[in-house]
Amino acid sequence: MGKRSLVVALVLMLTLSTAGTALANLQINGAGASFPFPIYSRWFDEYRQIDPAVQINYQSIGSGGGISQITARTVDFGATDGPMTDEALAELDRKLLHIPTVIGAVSVVYNIPGVDSGLKLTGDILADIYLGEITNWNDARIAEINSDIVLPHLSIAVARRSDGSGTTFTFSDYLSSVSETWKNRVGAGNALRWPVGLGAKGNEGVAGLVRQLPGAIGYVEQAYAEQNNLSQAALQNKAGNYIMPSLEGASLAAAGVDMPSDFRVSIVNAAGEQAYPIATFTWLLVYENAFDEAVGGKLAEFLLWAVTEGAPYAEELHYAPLPAEVAEMVKDTLKQLHFNGTPFLQ
Repeated sequence: MGKRSLVVALVLMLTLSTAGTALANLQINGAGASFPFPIYSRWFDEYRQIDPAVQINYQSIGSGGGISQITARTVDFGATDGPMTDEALAELDRKLLHIPTVIGAVSVVYNIPGVDSGLKLTGDILADIYLGEITNWNDARIAEINSDIVLPHLSIAVARRSDGSGTTFTFSDYLSSVSETWKNRVGAGNALRWPVGLGAKGNEGVAGLVRQLPGAIGYVEQAYAEQNNLSQAALQNKAGNYIMPSLEGASLAAAGVDMPSDFRVSIVNAAGEQAYPIATFTWLLVYENAFDEAVGGKLAEFLLWAVTEGAPYAEELHYAPLPAEVAEMVKDTLKQLHFNGTPFLQ
């Protein structure tokens, strides 16, 4: 082989090697809700073992950030715990789908010295704490439903999210369903004009505030409460029973839900003797017609895996998998994902 032929061969080998490396490192970028971050991280790691050609990167920046980034098309998918409004979806020039992934519970967590567990709260008491109308842990209304606990004379330090958050949407959606005062003064949304409280970014930020501040109360996704060993309150549900956050309670909140075809539905304050009252689906936001064929195809394959083979990982991380009938609806919806008319899944 002459020198020229050798050089050409080396260049060809380098080109093929570079192309192979690029193929083996297809990047899919997403951002959004911190609520499902533990399960998404697990899924992305597990899927990397199944399809090494794909690396999925995810920024836990809150639902508001996820919505803004997917609508600005700076990421390949967004994530939110609060569904987008009809108005927001109508502003887009391409259809954006809400794909439910798991069900989670929002825990009300607290740091009361000497009260590690067992605290009971009603929806109206919780609303009044966040309205700033109940300011001490030995308030008569709290003491009345916790007669078996010695509550200290200790100021309540309210912790809440500072960023746009689907966890906030779920929490405020619940408060709006149980308190007319909250509904009229504050309402539900990803970002609120809070009457009181210290703000922190992400579920991890609120969990950190509660852990550090004696007298604190906050709301976080159940996985963060468990991981940080935070005390969790039992909340009175629609049936009048005090229920601790749990997978079973979250699943029962979703049981029998009349799921719309676009999957945007609230399951807070659901009926059921043992239903936990602050539960939610969480959604990935994906354009029906992908902007990139390779990314769109791999994302569709991942989503199908997540709703089928990935479902068992949910319970390990304190999430409830989708009900079987909802999972079937999701699989049908995933068949709508396409690139300029060519579907990714058959």
